[in-house]
Amino acid sequence: MDSVVRNLADYATGVAFETLPPEVVRACKRHFVDTIGCALGAYASEPARIARELALRVQAPRGARLLGTVRRTLPELAAFANGVMARCLEGNDVFPGSGHPSDAIGGILAAADAGGANGKAVIGAMVISYDIYHHLSRALDLRNRGWDYSYYVAVASAAGAGRLLGLDARRMAEAIAIATTPNLALGATRRGQLSLWKGCAGGDGARNGVFAALLAAAGMTGPEKPVEGEHGLRQQLGRCDFTPLDPVRPSYCIRQANLKPHLAEYHSLLPIALALELQPRVKWEEIEAITIHTYRFTWQETGSEPEKWHPTTRETADHSLPWTIAAVMIDGRFSDEIFSESRLKDPRVHRLADRITVKEDPEFTRRYPAELPCRIEVATRANTLAATGDIPPGHHRKPLGDEAVSAKFRDLAQRALPRPRVDGALALLWKLDEAPDFDPFFAALAVDGSG
Repeated sequence: MDSVVRNLADYATGVAFETLPPEVVRACKRHFVDTIGCALGAYASEPARIARELALRVQAPRGARLLGTVRRTLPELAAFANGVMARCLEGNDVFPGSGHPSDAIGGILAAADAGGANGKAVIGAMVISYDIYHHLSRALDLRNRGWDYSYYVAVASAAGAGRLLGLDARRMAEAIAIATTPNLALGATRRGQLSLWKGCAGGDGARNGVFAALLAAAGMTGPEKPVEGEHGLRQQLGRCDFTPLDPVRPSYCIRQANLKPHLAEYHSLLPIALALELQPRVKWEEIEAITIHTYRFTWQETGSEPEKWHPTTRETADHSLPWTIAAVMIDGRFSDEIFSESRLKDPRVHRLADRITVKEDPEFTRRYPAELPCRIEVATRANTLAATGDIPPGHHRKPLGDEAVSAKFRDLAQRALPRPRVDGALALLWKLDEAPDFDPFFAALAVDGSG
């Protein structure tokens, strides 16, 4: 058996809820509340509608429920639909440069619901999933090799779901091997004019991870050496820096995952904050030029492609620094309404975006990812204004408190639920560690007419 797979399997079956520090349990609840809020906010979105309708073609009385409904389908289809809802509005958490670990929560929730697990088990599975996700992202650095981060989601979801399904270490290893082998996805997902799939790839990773765990639970075996063997990850990718995980001393990497105060690409959060700082001091019509100095990752992801100046899809716009900053400077506030179809036709934003330049600052690149620095300069006919920062709001060194997470949940949940029901649902979510099952949870989150 592959030593890397064996180590991941030992870790996934070794970490126990009873040993988790209280601050880790609280962090899991915070990220769970945030993820479910993002999902409810996206309930009516086109990607979520498509995924939900496909999932509901199958009725499975002993399956898993879809968020926003009380209807059950196959666990892997629920993992996909719930993952798409949580991800597609660009609001869920992030490991900077490595993607979105909460994409796995859709798979964890599906496995828990189908298997009758309680809230404590879900929290334990989240800890395992986040640690394995972070471990893989540091070992492989897939993005810089042209691959998508959804591979991390697939393996992390297989481990989290496998734990909830009660897999022993041998079967857990099979699940991880099965998830590893077919799930390297192309980085083309996040290049050019972005499609609806941009917000679905993580949910697809969760779907494949849950399916791998279900296969292993049924007795399916996976390749013996998907990492270390011939044509395995090491041979295909080259350098892979795996440091063994220790289940006796868990990493608790969820504490390093960063939450977003806004529905926007993570690396645009500090530029948004700086733009809001500058906006009251200048009239947008008088702006001759805006220069955004940032580190290489932000430049590559949000300011290096021509499509980012004149986006035609929501997915491209929410990954466009010129578009986002132009709209913020015009509006004096941030709302994800700036990514709507009607707003993408706003000639004012297009005109101002054409005056924006995004530049890599080598010193900022050197400081990343320990810091995420940015400097914005706004030039008018009369003068030049500037604002600089190092850490965006929501970063684990500048975290969103419980009240801020709750406020974000309320704002997003009200897009799907009547306002009087939102606080009751929120109270249930904050008591995740006390939940014996998920029946009240899905009932509280059911959108009118969807059950």
